[in-house]
Amino acid sequence: MPNDPAFQLPPLSAYVHIPWCVRKCPYCDFNSHAAGPELPEDAYVEALLADLTADHGYIHGRKLTSIFFGGGTPSLFSAKALGRILDGLQRQIGFEGDIEITLEANPGTFEQAKFADYRALGINRLSIGVQSFQAAKLKALGRIHDGDEAIRAADMARRAGFDNFNLDLMHGLPEQSVADALADLEQATALAPTHLSWYQLTMEPNTVFWSQPPELPEDDQLWEIQEAGQALLARSGYVQYETSAYAQSGKRARHNLNYWTFGDFLGIGAGAHAKLSNPDGRILRTWKTRLPKDYLNPDKPFQAGERVLEPDDLPFEFMMNALRLTDGVAATMFAERTGLSLASIDDACRQARKDGLLLDDQLRLAPTERGQLFLNDLLQRFLP
Repeated sequence: MPNDPAFQLPPLSAYVHIPWCVRKCPYCDFNSHAAGPELPEDAYVEALLADLTADHGYIHGRKLTSIFFGGGTPSLFSAKALGRILDGLQRQIGFEGDIEITLEANPGTFEQAKFADYRALGINRLSIGVQSFQAAKLKALGRIHDGDEAIRAADMARRAGFDNFNLDLMHGLPEQSVADALADLEQATALAPTHLSWYQLTMEPNTVFWSQPPELPEDDQLWEIQEAGQALLARSGYVQYETSAYAQSGKRARHNLNYWTFGDFLGIGAGAHAKLSNPDGRILRTWKTRLPKDYLNPDKPFQAGERVLEPDDLPFEFMMNALRLTDGVAATMFAERTGLSLASIDDACRQARKDGLLLDDQLRLAPTERGQLFLNDLLQRFLP
């Protein structure tokens, strides 16, 4: 069991999973399910609150620094339902004064009054799933919105009172040219979101695209898109701080930063995962019952399983997160978050620095530019 005296209970966040969406996209491997004519909204909220009560022993006196409503499409739920969830979180755990509360939304679900109601609840950040602004690309991705709806969604978000929002964009799409990819980024930056998530489409198992793969750009073209896109984002005032995240000054996603710095997070909802530390130094990963019908079944437990991270697992688990950050983390954070001494990874760090993958800085654990490009090679150094 980790026992370095530097170990501290990290900040605590909450992830709330809403598993329904209008239609399942062919690339999506998330735990999402096409909604029927009526959502079991009230029953699901009751289950979420009971799930939260069952997890109360993991809190250890901490308040929440961030909440993220993910899915699926959480914006299918009413403001009343989300308000009940937030009330339960505040009553059972409590909020830090500057809490960040993010809601995922898709352009096809935007309604001005509804989103103003979300803002009135205290939800202060949106993450809007645009993916592309181009009709052919959206059709290939199975999205329910068009480019004009995506543009209107950003405007409606502002008018509803959201001055902090993210746009999700993909690149490396079927038959996408470099010009296509840059046109999407130019349109996105013209909407002036405070944050952009820009990442490459990948073929994931258990998806339609895995079994029926579309024709994607060649590697040379993907590299050209990546380089040109990063240059465009930098010119537009978006600083890359994580593998696929770019933000205006002071607008990094605090919930995601808690993940990357090996913070703790509760996971409530069907299929939600959690990472939870105990005062004795044990660190758990837990996961909930995946299918909504089973999650809503009172005869089935919410928690489907848990795993204690063994000391040998912790260097890789920590680095898998921390080294996604372009400027890494303070070296002291390794002992604070894992309970292991920094000396326990000396050999791995020495070799990674020798290979030009890890920054030669004893005060920080950070990838070099080469390390960012070959992150998997860098992480291999920290496997048990």
